[in-house]
Amino acid sequence: MVLFLIGISIAVNNSSHENQTAGNPTHQGAHVLPSTLVISLLLIIIVLLTIYCLRFKNHGKALVTSVDKKIPNGFLEEQGEQTVVLLPRSPSPSKRYFPIPLDSLEEEYRIRSADDGKLFREEFNSLPCYYHHGSFEEASREHNREKNRYPNILPYDHSRVLLSHLDGHLCSDYINASYIDGFKEKNKFIAAQGPKLETVADFWRMIWEQKTATIVMLTNLKERKEDKCYQYWPEKGCWMYGNIRVAMEDFTVLVDYTIRKFCVQYQGSDGPRAPRLVTQLHFTSWPDFGVPFSPIGMLKFLKKVKAVNPSYAGPIVVHCSAGVGRTGTFIVIDSMIDMMHMEQRVDVFGSVSRIREQRCQLTQTDMQYSFIYQALLEYYLYGDTELDVCSLEGHLQRLHNTRAPHDRLGLEEEFRLTNVRIMKENMRTGNLPANMKKNRVLQIIPYDFNRVILSVRRGQEFTDYINASFIDGYRQKDYFIATQGPLSHTVEDFWRMVWEWRCHSIVMLTELKEREQEKCFQYWPSEGSVTFGDYTVELTGDTQCETFTLKDMVLTYRPEKQSQHVRHFHFHGWPEIGIPAEGRGMIDIIAAVQRQQQQSGNRPIIVHCSAGAGRTGTFIALSNILERVKAEGLLDVFQTVKSLRMQRPHMVQTVEQYDFCYRVVQDFVDIFSDYANFK
Repeated sequence: MVLFLIGISIAVNNSSHENQTAGNPTHQGAHVLPSTLVISLLLIIIVLLTIYCLRFKNHGKALVTSVDKKIPNGFLEEQGEQTVVLLPRSPSPSKRYFPIPLDSLEEEYRIRSADDGKLFREEFNSLPCYYHHGSFEEASREHNREKNRYPNILPYDHSRVLLSHLDGHLCSDYINASYIDGFKEKNKFIAAQGPKLETVADFWRMIWEQKTATIVMLTNLKERKEDKCYQYWPEKGCWMYGNIRVAMEDFTVLVDYTIRKFCVQYQGSDGPRAPRLVTQLHFTSWPDFGVPFSPIGMLKFLKKVKAVNPSYAGPIVVHCSAGVGRTGTFIVIDSMIDMMHMEQRVDVFGSVSRIREQRCQLTQTDMQYSFIYQALLEYYLYGDTELDVCSLEGHLQRLHNTRAPHDRLGLEEEFRLTNVRIMKENMRTGNLPANMKKNRVLQIIPYDFNRVILSVRRGQEFTDYINASFIDGYRQKDYFIATQGPLSHTVEDFWRMVWEWRCHSIVMLTELKEREQEKCFQYWPSEGSVTFGDYTVELTGDTQCETFTLKDMVLTYRPEKQSQHVRHFHFHGWPEIGIPAEGRGMIDIIAAVQRQQQQSGNRPIIVHCSAGAGRTGTFIALSNILERVKAEGLLDVFQTVKSLRMQRPHMVQTVEQYDFCYRVVQDFVDIFSDYANFK
């Protein structure tokens, strides 16, 4: 195109010069030859440009149809088979981004995040795509086409994983998977597509032949009603996949990921080989269209992957659906954390560029690209804050030692670091004029993304709002509902929430009045029954325990004449300012609530104090921390509180409440260490 413009410029200049010398026949003759040459040159350039444009257009059609017709999850709509939308060609392929020293990472992240992440998009779009840096001959063969989940996400010939040939089976060495290097370790990973029904046996053959001990799964089987991956493992018992026997040994479900352990054994014609343990870590909190809400869960997941993978094992197999977007993001985070430790810097641009030479499209969107930086910044700023219960006592001594060296955090400094920005722009519903009067404290309003939504009453606007937020538990999403103590005009909404979300447990952490001020309207009957709008609440039992009162109630929805049982746990001895005198009572009420949940089906637990933040957040934090201590012997008070504050403003409000979380865990360990493997 540049040559074309230069050619036009030359032609115009010659034409202008010819007009000036038209009266001179000598000059006219002298310009005939140059003019002929210019016209010929122009014709040649036009022909070449036409050929190039046609070739580029056809190449584009072969790879992708129309990006304009994509549906939200990134796949094209009007096609017989799903096709991943390919990345655009780099607008500035010569632009380079250099490694960032760790002490500049926070500032560089801030600069790139400004203006809605404009510089992140520019950097991402400058990445090389490498479409022409390798061939796809094996992947494109007729016999192998059905083995590819997406026809335009194929492994390069030079980096594809080769399976052993099966007798009499053409192309039986092919699987849609590529070797990917770690930061310093060659072929540390295998990036693979999510297995299809037709490729499950090949997938397990690859696991066996590559001596893989760890599988990282980053997609759910179905996402937004679309199949993303075939379930390639048995729910229970064992199953044969080709010559590979896979038996489910154990599984653990956590809030962000599930761990499955398989016994894998090759059954050959010459008899079975020695079985191997293969661990699958399945990250379940990565939405198909987007990135995880916070990098905290991903960093914990990555730490677990590193911990379970044996040093003697073959490559870690990482897959999502296509094996490029989420897969590449995970691999780069792992590599960059290794680079942090070795070189005190990170090079995200260089890392993505390098691994794309081994498999196209790795790290697929600018959101995934910026999420890498977000995860690295989180890791750099806070590091690994997880504690073994055996080291809790020493950690508490350091936190309370005010004369500790400056490189050690004191309690107040650690608590200060749990502060997260309150996203007022995400509180629009609670701040609507019609809803403002439903909030007890104007600073504590639920975020729109996780607020509890009630059904809209016919003909009545804004009746879907209540000041309540879904909060994640240790094993389950939305396990708790954190809410304020009901006001006199929100009591019916409170019971409507209990009914519509089928809640069977309510935890109350405030008295009705504290320091002569109303902190919560009495929403239950002192005896008999009481009616609030469409709901009748009947008291059927009242038991006084050592530190809390236990009330049994029956909630009836009058229009349908249907009822459900509700158990009310009212904890006493937690002043509005301060903390309970000792932690044993908190341990007891948490245990009682968990027993009730097991009997009633694990519906959300409603927890409230007055405003639904300080004492409420502390109770939920302790419930999650203690459950993890019992299951794993590990705790992370810092990240637990920080995560809660990202889900609802001001959860765990004071440094005293934060310290109380540590103290209760220490009491729990001291009380139960004789009955558990804590020490």
